[in-house]
Amino acid sequence: MHILVVDDERDVQILFEQRFRKEIKNNEIEFAFAFSGEEALQYLNQHDHGAVLILSDINMPGMSGLELLRHIKEKYHTPPPLVMMITAYGDAENYNTAMRLGADDFLTKPVEFNVLKEKLKAIQ
Repeated sequence: MHILVVDDERDVQILFEQRFRKEIKNNEIEFAFAFSGEEALQYLNQHDHGAVLILSDINMPGMSGLELLRHIKEKYHTPPPLVMMITAYGDAENYNTAMRLGADDFLTKPVEFNVLKEKLKAIQ
């Protein structure tokens, strides 16, 4: 499974690589990282259907995760990548907006990696 993680906090890459060390080593999961919404769109344009799942932070400078979600759902139809939104704020407004824009799931920070791993097993 190829996953694109989008977050303006660069330490997220180290965290994901540590928490998924076994899955990466066993070639079960491959991660790519983008540190802005703009960088994520650039990655998706260069790697047509390269990501099966996109995990995106909502609150980022420049293009927000919600704007990124809108672009992804408008442009990438076949097959559409699954998009899980991640936010430090579990408020109803962000949740409702994300779901209205087509988010497939919604996670809050700090990410509970055991929960995320269970969700990933369910979509493999």
